[in-house]
Amino acid sequence: MRKILRVVAAQMFAAAFVLATLSAPANADTSPGTTESDADIAAEWQAVFDTYHFTDNTPPAPDSGRSRVTNSISVDIDAPMPLTFYKYSDFNNHMGKNPFLKRVVTHKQWLQAPALYRNLTAIEEIPYEGTIVVSKTHAQQRLHPDGFYYETDSWSQPNVVTHQKIDFTPLSGGKTRVTENLTFEADTSLIDFVAANGTAAHQQLQAALKQAIESGEL
Repeated sequence: MRKILRVVAAQMFAAAFVLATLSAPANADTSPGTTESDADIAAEWQAVFDTYHFTDNTPPAPDSGRSRVTNSISVDIDAPMPLTFYKYSDFNNHMGKNPFLKRVVTHKQWLQAPALYRNLTAIEEIPYEGTIVVSKTHAQQRLHPDGFYYETDSWSQPNVVTHQKIDFTPLSGGKTRVTENLTFEADTSLIDFVAANGTAAHQQLQAALKQAIESGEL
């Protein structure tokens, strides 16, 4: 059991870095450099969406065996808004901030006023006990430039769903406060573990993005 939890932690931590989502070994491939085409990954995204309806924010039923935990974390970035909003919300800018993230595949993008929708998959390669575990996180992002916030819903194994709303608030002195409201949903036996590791990963990503934006790297 301890070994299983170590694998779960490694993948969840990596996935949470990029999309505020989590991963675990049930959907893992131990061969890096997947030969799947973007069309194959898009078909997998659609199958997951059709099966798990991960954009549905309805709380789990009391007898479902699933639970939720909601946490909120904030960081102040010494850069103006909306510049911070656009840099922080672009998942391609998370490359290098999550050491496991290899690419983000955008399957579809469209405007449904007032939001810009993106269906995408993040692909990580995670070292574990001498091998590389390839993990996918399927997500939908809805960008609201009119209100300077975005929402992301995502799914990864073992059937972990994450709902996020990230708000951007201008502060005095040309700074911006970024607040991530995170709701994790998983099997009741895993929820505390999922929420603790997912929140910790989000905090590390916040710190990495803050440094990159303030330094001018982004």
